[in-house]
Amino acid sequence: MVASSWQPDLGDLTGPPPENPNHPQQPVDFAIWQAADGTWQLWSCIRNTKCGGMTRLFYAWEGRNLTDPDWTPLGIALQADSPRFETRAGGLQAPHVVNVPLASTRSSDGLEARATQFYMIYGDWDYLMIQRSHDGKTFERWLYDNGKPAMFTEGEGCNTRDPCLIHIGDKWHVYYTAYPKRDGQPTGGVYCRTSTDLRTWSDSALVARGGLTGTGPTSSECPYVVKVGRYYCLFRTQRYAGPPTTSVYRSTDPMDFGIDEQADRKFVCLLEVAAPELFVHGGQWYIAALMPTSRASGLRSSHGCGTRSRKRIEELNHG
Repeated sequence: MVASSWQPDLGDLTGPPPENPNHPQQPVDFAIWQAADGTWQLWSCIRNTKCGGMTRLFYAWEGRNLTDPDWTPLGIALQADSPRFETRAGGLQAPHVVNVPLASTRSSDGLEARATQFYMIYGDWDYLMIQRSHDGKTFERWLYDNGKPAMFTEGEGCNTRDPCLIHIGDKWHVYYTAYPKRDGQPTGGVYCRTSTDLRTWSDSALVARGGLTGTGPTSSECPYVVKVGRYYCLFRTQRYAGPPTTSVYRSTDPMDFGIDEQADRKFVCLLEVAAPELFVHGGQWYIAALMPTSRASGLRSSHGCGTRSRKRIEELNHG
């Protein structure tokens, strides 16, 4: 999906906002997945727009094949509906989508059809929220009894955000970042909660913090966990540019990637990417990440993770 530009035309909402004219509109955290019809979908958070509030909304692109250039822009996919559903106007952050197989059915001609359900988790600046879809293209908020799609938060002002879902054993694990105060200072970390049904969630557990990355509010952004061989690998971003920087950690325990003085013992390497998503398609690893340009002005992907990144992934499975 390499493209010369991923700067969308938002019409009247195209940034920068008048109150911050020197902050250009930017695509930042995103999700990429294959819809039920086989097309590839990409939704990105676009910040510094004129949508008001926190200036963020989701914009969508579609590609017929994963490695095709110049995917088709589909327009604005979602805006915060505050205070009806989301807590803050313009507060949408970091979508993440998973495809969950449901029961198989067989037609009269004997062909098997496997139904699926897509779930999207995203941030609204304070809470992690959930939506669902049958086709992986059109999503609707999955409301709780209180009429809200909010699942949980680490607390007001902690900016709970950047979810990543992975199924381990018989439970869903959602990893995310937040910066609750510690000794009076906002302290970034990676948290995890578990669920069997994506509705009822456990209490939060701190699974990564500190070490060489420090503990600032942006020290643990965009956490992404994949399993490589017998290891669980955590990618967490510190910088979007100058250069982009993501730290990689490895553990046999998906609930422990190192906290404070223990973090560096699980550290593997640094990658010059920001907000990466990693997945396997057709037996091949892929990585999608923000472009390595100033202020994260676009998106890129590398078939097979690229030589350097692929080598790093192979190293994660060895001592």
